Amino acid sequence: MSSAANSPLIDISHLTKRFGDRQVLDQVSFSVQAGETVAVLGPSGGGKSTMLRCINGLNAWDAGQVRVGPHVLGPGGNGGAAAIVRQVRRLVGMVFQDYQLFPHLTAIENIIEAPLHVRGLKRGEAIEQGRMLLARVGLGDRADAYPEQLSGGQKQRVAIARALAMEPQGLLCDEITSALDPELKHEVLTVLEDLKRDGLTLVMVTHEIGFARRAADRVVVLADGRIIEDGPPAQVLDAPKCERTRQFLAKQLG
Repeated sequence: MSSAANSPLIDISHLTKRFGDRQVLDQVSFSVQAGETVAVLGPSGGGKSTMLRCINGLNAWDAGQVRVGPHVLGPGGNGGAAAIVRQVRRLVGMVFQDYQLFPHLTAIENIIEAPLHVRGLKRGEAIEQGRMLLARVGLGDRADAYPEQLSGGQKQRVAIARALAMEPQGLLCDEITSALDPELKHEVLTVLEDLKRDGLTLVMVTHEIGFARRAADRVVVLADGRIIEDGPPAQVLDAPKCERTRQFLAKQLG
């Protein structure tokens, strides 16, 4: 097998990011293999969401490198690399905590927007694919519903379907269940577990310890801008090496 076949889908090297005097990411390095599910845990303000936004080219950073597939992003805003950012976003889609659906568009219209304008699909083809994706996330009967007519869990599943419409190899999920009640969380996490079984790469910033234990291949703990744990769920969650991790888990598990 070639070295290219063994290379990770996502590789972060010495990623450093400051907001003014505050160091948000401090020499963060880690990689994610294709098909791997990585749960990123840690206290609020530790840099988790910022790291995802750097991977997706939404945030500039001060030092270090992000590689997604063959595409490399460097520090300084990537202003001259808009085409590379677009390719990165084709490979790894992003799903946000607040859904970011267009309120004036129906579920199916939200999903077909990018395939029409970015992938260049014909409308009929995009609609057919969109309906298949809605069925895949358990919303086959809600194609013509507007976001205001959907529950939080349904909106989040539409957002997942919209990300999948670009046919990415992976998804970056930023606290996508944190605003949902337990029943709606279960709906969304069930979809993610199905995607994992289908071989999609998932990087999930989450506080869902149960999901991390059940579905993740690895758990990464990010605190104070640094990765302090990285290993299998059983090791990180049941026998963490770092006192900071133990404190965090004690608060999360009550």
